[in-house]
Amino acid sequence: MVKDPLGRKFRNLRVSLTAACNYACTYCVPDGRKLQPLAEELSAESLLQLVRLLMETAGIDRLRITGGEPLVSPKFDEFLAGASELELSDLAITTNGQLLLQKEDAIRKSSVRRINVSLDTLDQRQFREMARGGELQTVIAGIDAMMALGRTVKVNSVPMRSHNLDQVLPLLEHCLSRGIEIRFIELMNMGHLKYNRQYQSEFVSMNELLGMIRSKFVVRRTFAPADSTSMRYEIPGAGTFGIIANESEPFCSECSRLRLASNGRLFGCLSNARSHSVRHLLDLPGRQAVAGLEQVLAEAMSDKQRVAFTGETTVMKFIGG
Repeated sequence: MVKDPLGRKFRNLRVSLTAACNYACTYCVPDGRKLQPLAEELSAESLLQLVRLLMETAGIDRLRITGGEPLVSPKFDEFLAGASELELSDLAITTNGQLLLQKEDAIRKSSVRRINVSLDTLDQRQFREMARGGELQTVIAGIDAMMALGRTVKVNSVPMRSHNLDQVLPLLEHCLSRGIEIRFIELMNMGHLKYNRQYQSEFVSMNELLGMIRSKFVVRRTFAPADSTSMRYEIPGAGTFGIIANESEPFCSECSRLRLASNGRLFGCLSNARSHSVRHLLDLPGRQAVAGLEQVLAEAMSDKQRVAFTGETTVMKFIGG
């Protein structure tokens, strides 16, 4: 099992089923064009074969299905069913929620217990401006359906100063009223925002977010699991929320995440554009595949930042955010 001098090892795997997305969010793409599949994306079975190999070689035991938008992928149902048969301690999905109602049956039959849904505003006009695709009420209905199935839903929201800063409290109150934990994500210095003045003008820090929330609620820091990206806070008698403060309170030194892109490339770090192809391992016998993967994993681990996220021009949606 690969381990670096900081004691980090890969435990959490994000698998991007496709780079395609039915949204064109302002913080993800600059021109409003929806992302398309990468060239030579792997099949569901090939991705599952690589997951099994990573479980054997790296000790992966937590898997999150991502994209792009994973629910637009034709291989979503097959991959989900296959992943549900693996001996994982956790299987989760990150989605924009637009197709949750259509995939309700597949999710019901799966072993998924946790679903993270991106939702940046409760205002229909803002929603259309930020997501540039989909319908707000469809997402809310999808969340309702997942909760009715007994799945744990968390909401991810990216506050931006000129777009949805006025939605921080409404979103928090909406989620608290329904027993949903919301996580506010500091804008990440990635993709088209890297080296762009827009990043600095739109960025909202953890301290500013806490100030807004404390203007209405009593807030205290509470327990967060080891290796969590989220700083968790409790509002006594009301519920909890989190802030993923990649800039204000970096968590790189404890990161155990590994990302497998839909074209069979591994990324050890969001803050490093270097990637490593593993699709050739699919054609090797077991021992050779394990030996080859061990070498790739050591290289991917060396890509990780030691202290803090520094940003990268890579678009997160390509590599399983």
